[in-house]
Amino acid sequence: MQQAQAHDGWRRSDPESQGIRSEAIFGFLRRIEADDLDLHSLMMVRNGHVVAEGAWAPYRADVPHLLNSLSKSFTSTAIGLAAEEGRLSLDDPVISFFPEEVTPAIAENMRELRVRHLLSMTTGHTVDTIPIMHASPDGNWVKAFLETPIERPPGTHFLYNTGASYMLSAILYKATGEHLLDWLRPRLLEPLGIRDVKTMTCPRGIHAGGYGMYMTVGDIARFGQLYLQEGVWEGRRILSEEWVRMATSKQADNGSDPSSDWAQGYGFQFWRCRHGAYRGDGAFGQFCVVIPHKQAVVAITAGAMEMQDILNAVWEELLPGMGDAPVAPDAAAQRELAGRLRSLRYPAAASAKAGDGPRWSGKVFHVADNPAGIRTLAFRFAEDGAELELGFADGSQRLRIGRGEWLTGSLHIVGLALPVAACGRWIRRNVYEIELRFLEQAFHDRLTCHFVDNRLRVSMARNVWITPGLSDALLMPELYAESK
Repeated sequence: MQQAQAHDGWRRSDPESQGIRSEAIFGFLRRIEADDLDLHSLMMVRNGHVVAEGAWAPYRADVPHLLNSLSKSFTSTAIGLAAEEGRLSLDDPVISFFPEEVTPAIAENMRELRVRHLLSMTTGHTVDTIPIMHASPDGNWVKAFLETPIERPPGTHFLYNTGASYMLSAILYKATGEHLLDWLRPRLLEPLGIRDVKTMTCPRGIHAGGYGMYMTVGDIARFGQLYLQEGVWEGRRILSEEWVRMATSKQADNGSDPSSDWAQGYGFQFWRCRHGAYRGDGAFGQFCVVIPHKQAVVAITAGAMEMQDILNAVWEELLPGMGDAPVAPDAAAQRELAGRLRSLRYPAAASAKAGDGPRWSGKVFHVADNPAGIRTLAFRFAEDGAELELGFADGSQRLRIGRGEWLTGSLHIVGLALPVAACGRWIRRNVYEIELRFLEQAFHDRLTCHFVDNRLRVSMARNVWITPGLSDALLMPELYAESK
């Protein structure tokens, strides 16, 4: 049964009315759980109707999530809009936008590089330029990019190059006088109902372009639906049909592995997929998957290293369940699916053992120098959980830790305010384990606190290996502390 349009502008429907079996969606959820894939939120759209949505508590669907490289597809779209308004051409030389940076050596190095080569990741570089740009001592990422040697003819060699995406953002600013999100807001974001978007910037204030945007899973789905509808939203043309076709078709060859969704071709900051689909994606499972022949969009936020496994679940569980016409209603399956989507959660740990919390409660542990800048640690243990106080050079902050429930708060580290949910448990008499889920990020941490007499050792395990766009100071080393 189809439902009326909701307050957020989406039309919602039971899956069967849109030709997909509830059991297929349930199978996808079971597959995600069985493969231990750390999804945070999900929205599935078929024929313009939301047929499944949910978030794994303590994550929430209405909280913006870091997109990582899914940001690139929005940057590409901004370039498409600028080209349609005549502010630039895809065949403009890159150096034409930065005459103040051009030296004879740069002119020779960059003479063949065009905007379209940045879009298709065919700059001719043999290394990703973003680490070189990040290391630039004067914060001039543009100059660092222009000076990085191009070793192959532009247009002939695919290399995933986040520095190229930054350069698109810098070119947009030069061509329009507006930063990336300011340019997109009236042309794309506001028409789609996407609000409260933020992004990271370079040291000189240019929006990062290749990473750093925050959006909700619903925002991701809206973006995918716009592309599925070939640039039209609620009867208004936002993007030209020609741009959508170019951006999502194969512009560069990136491999030949038939089993890999990273070897099906690359467009303009979009990936081609198996099964005739395409996508924008970001590290650790930020996905905007568009399946044109099925009129479907699958939007996902996650914290999983195994991104191919997530796509495999889409192809093997969801796709076979999509028919070409409505299927017979299955009220029991619909109720079961709705209940499952409402109950998605990561359990909050509770202590299986009694700990010696009173023995260490209130002690102040002094910490050796560390990248996070933590000077002291102090715990206060209670029946319903604990409180951790972190001392820094400029003050302290407290984090509440639930027992059998997630308690939300915020950690302020190296200039970043990170919303977090925390729970903890005693796993031995003198070992306390804390789970931290950073609600806007792909990563979550497990801190193991080992108390011995007046000493404390804290070790950390993280679900992902790296944290794109965030400081290494967020990677807490093993800490040794002592109470004086």
